[in-house]
Amino acid sequence: MKNILNKLFNYQSLEKGEAREILINLASGYYNPSQMAAFMTVFMMRNITVDELSGFRDAMLELCIKIPTKGYNAIDLCGTGGDGKDTFNISTLASFVVAGAGYHVAKHGNYGVSSVCGSSNVLEHLGCRFSNDVGRIMKSFDQSKIAFLHAPMFHPAMKNVAPIRKELGVKTFFNMLGPMVNPAAPANQMVGVFNLQLARLYGYLYQNTEKKFLIVHSLDGYDEISLTGNFKYISHDGEAIGTPNSLGLSCLEAADLVGGTDIKSAANLFKVILDRRGTTSQNNVVIANAGLAISTINGLPFKAGLEEARTSLISGKAKQAFSKFLEINN
Repeated sequence: MKNILNKLFNYQSLEKGEAREILINLASGYYNPSQMAAFMTVFMMRNITVDELSGFRDAMLELCIKIPTKGYNAIDLCGTGGDGKDTFNISTLASFVVAGAGYHVAKHGNYGVSSVCGSSNVLEHLGCRFSNDVGRIMKSFDQSKIAFLHAPMFHPAMKNVAPIRKELGVKTFFNMLGPMVNPAAPANQMVGVFNLQLARLYGYLYQNTEKKFLIVHSLDGYDEISLTGNFKYISHDGEAIGTPNSLGLSCLEAADLVGGTDIKSAANLFKVILDRRGTTSQNNVVIANAGLAISTINGLPFKAGLEEARTSLISGKAKQAFSKFLEINN
């Protein structure tokens, strides 16, 4: 690792094969904690390259426990995290809205590292028991339209890295990797990223796959469609700028998106919104993200996707999907 660190400190980058090998060694505990921490922080002091990110991705996918979802036309909705905004759990709520609309969702998530409460924190607090049992995962997929893949259970080799990430408490390249290493390999992906450079990097990597994708970044820094201003989106069709008005929605304030101060309050807010007791602003930001995910799957215009999402949330179908999900996963 000393030679690797010296190479990186001298502003050199890793080849794809090097990156893959290093991540496999990280996972196997080959390096000591100080070396691993130093390695992880390098990539927040300079931009990660396409070869480095793709090498890390290949290693993670090689080591993970895989879930067979071919034929389900599923989607994953997630953000990289690391935007420092501490919003409520928008992408997790949007996932249940998409499931309530009748689409399969393979939600890949984890405990919060750079935020108060990640998707795993809130779902665990509400009674979800995580499992990597394929039978149970597929039952959840079939009966509730959504399965939750708690990352540590599907990437067991990462157990050596998790404590260091938690102690660092800042985003690392693992935040960038999360959406790319879903063990279910869903056919569709909507991912929010924390800066434009990463958005374009993701776009380059996804363009070379058969996956239908939508990468979003709010230009005021959110790793999702926040409706607080304009947003960039990238798909196989290219990239463009969207606005809240283009979705038929009003612009929001940052205060409208604030999450709970702890896991309990975040989970309570999650329930309030699914129970159709959320504010108009909270509902609209969830509907916006769910709607664009639906449009990614079925190819319809964004506004048509938003209408399906709104119906799912307001009719209670999203809550029904969540209730069935908990029934299977408790």
